[in-house]
Amino acid sequence: MAKDRIIALCADDYGLSHGVSVGILEALDAGRLTAVSALVNGPRWPAMGRELLRHSRNADVGLHFNLTLGRPLGPMPAFAPTGTFPPIAKVVRLAMRGKLPIEEIRAEIDRQFDRFEAVMERRPDFVDGHQHVHGLPGIRDPLIEAMAARKLAGRAWLRNPGDGLHRILLRGAQARKALAVRGLSAGLKRAAQHHGFATNDGFSGFSDFHPGRDYAKTFETYLRAPGRRHLVMCHPGHVDEELKAQDSVTITREQELAFLLSPRLPEMLEQRGLKLARLSEAVA
Repeated sequence: MAKDRIIALCADDYGLSHGVSVGILEALDAGRLTAVSALVNGPRWPAMGRELLRHSRNADVGLHFNLTLGRPLGPMPAFAPTGTFPPIAKVVRLAMRGKLPIEEIRAEIDRQFDRFEAVMERRPDFVDGHQHVHGLPGIRDPLIEAMAARKLAGRAWLRNPGDGLHRILLRGAQARKALAVRGLSAGLKRAAQHHGFATNDGFSGFSDFHPGRDYAKTFETYLRAPGRRHLVMCHPGHVDEELKAQDSVTITREQELAFLLSPRLPEMLEQRGLKLARLSEAVA
């Protein structure tokens, strides 16, 4: 019998709200996730981080580096003069024009690493970025340099959100978004490898977060044309007032969580000869 191919399934936005975090913990406890990516700049992080520490023995836990939601952990007078991060569209424009305040970003990178490690009592297993901000020029280099300075090479992997063109086209769903992220993060994989960091090979999970769609059917497209170390991102959770005050993605988080906890996920994986695994084990 042919050996099952492995994929990693990562829940983003842990720490965004209590409801989102509790939902992710439920999926972890059910064995339906192999990675969790944590936002650490919000008020939920210290307490919810300690909960994650108790529930994540069988999953990779990473830093969801953030420059577009909430407040920075320290002063950023040029990047966030009002004390609140700018929207992703503005960050992309600044990055493409080479006008990001690099030293302010370096300082915020270190602050978020420090806050992750203070609660989790260890280094992250991987690093990625909220809204894929870590792949942008002007951000990816100082982030990778910070990882190298913390001696994470050989210990942590870096998410590459830019999949191969043929895989994106074969999946079809949300191809425009996937292609845009691929273009914006061009060079990330090469920079990571130059510093000794492994990355995923294959990436999917892009969504328009439309509540009228059947998430199970959407998830099926994520499993098409998987790479050798394929990574699927998801955004499960429970909706609460705290979430509604911060993010427009609400109802679909409940739908994603319901699918993850249902028998349909393991059935879908079995039908395709796929097995959930930690990416840290696949790249070791």
